[in-house]
Amino acid sequence: MKQTVAVLFGGCSSEHEISRLSAATILRNLSPEAYDTMAVGITKSGRWFLTPASPESIENGSWENDPGNRQAFLSPDRGVHGLVLPQESGAAACVRVDVVIPALHGKNGEDGTVQGLLQLAGIPYVGCAALASAVCMDKAVSHTLLSAAGIGQAKYLWFYASDYESQADQVRERIASELGGYPVFVKPANAGSSVGVSKVTRAEELDGAVAKAAHEDWRVVIEEFIDGQEVECAVLGNEKPEAALVGEIGASAEFYDYDDKYISGTSQLFIPARLSPETAEEVRRTACRAYRLLGCEGLARVDFFVRGGSEVILNELNTLPGFTSISMYPKLWEACGLPCTALLDRLIALAMER
Repeated sequence: MKQTVAVLFGGCSSEHEISRLSAATILRNLSPEAYDTMAVGITKSGRWFLTPASPESIENGSWENDPGNRQAFLSPDRGVHGLVLPQESGAAACVRVDVVIPALHGKNGEDGTVQGLLQLAGIPYVGCAALASAVCMDKAVSHTLLSAAGIGQAKYLWFYASDYESQADQVRERIASELGGYPVFVKPANAGSSVGVSKVTRAEELDGAVAKAAHEDWRVVIEEFIDGQEVECAVLGNEKPEAALVGEIGASAEFYDYDDKYISGTSQLFIPARLSPETAEEVRRTACRAYRLLGCEGLARVDFFVRGGSEVILNELNTLPGFTSISMYPKLWEACGLPCTALLDRLIALAMER
């Protein structure tokens, strides 16, 4: 018997548009023989609709004007186990859902909020649980936990954005004493896809970079600049995670920013990464260790720098990595002989297993 799979996309996030691209790829690759699929779009203002729109309409955003859209929302009532669709009569229809794929990136989707709702509803879903999602999304928290476990990272500091005006001089002093001076990367503690991130090469640029990061989150993280290869490792599994081949990014921009990831498509991808077998294995081993340490399940993409060809430095974990046509996560598994349709089958099976 077919399973009913609901794909959530959009959301109140600066990564709304990327979520649409990921959802379209997922909808195109879910096997129609195995699943009945439903697309549930969330507008930037936070309204939920069950939509019959095509993947193409979801990609370009025109789905919001589809005349077949019906207001819908996930109920936390476990007796519903799915969507509630209000009717004009004042009554409501319920649609049972077997499993949810939250193809949501960034805040209000990748940070544990939707995961918590799904856990209340008792509906299996693809990806990490609420706590791991929140921890991995928060760079200040994840850096602290990974440091305590002795996993190599860039030197970092963080502070409340509201304190910056009165503490700017102290922040500049800490950049010099703790991070080794400029250049540095300034990031919002909670954001993804390099949104709100700036590379700062001199002190005069710091105020603007902090303001940009503070627009995305109330805490700001500053990290030392690592001169090294940018590599990524795709991890899959629950208690016994597996790591795919390691991929390398040759960024076409000054760093691998939002446009380079999703719009220009001009960055080079090397699969496998240009690393020695020993270093690549250390990346894979560290990725699985960090994945388990932070409580990840289902999937995550773990990003690293490799300095000097051998020093492995963990950058961050992404619990809902992109599934666009140029995204590294599905490309890495495809290179391992697991194409997107089969990968989605595995992810759904892991969600049901949990």
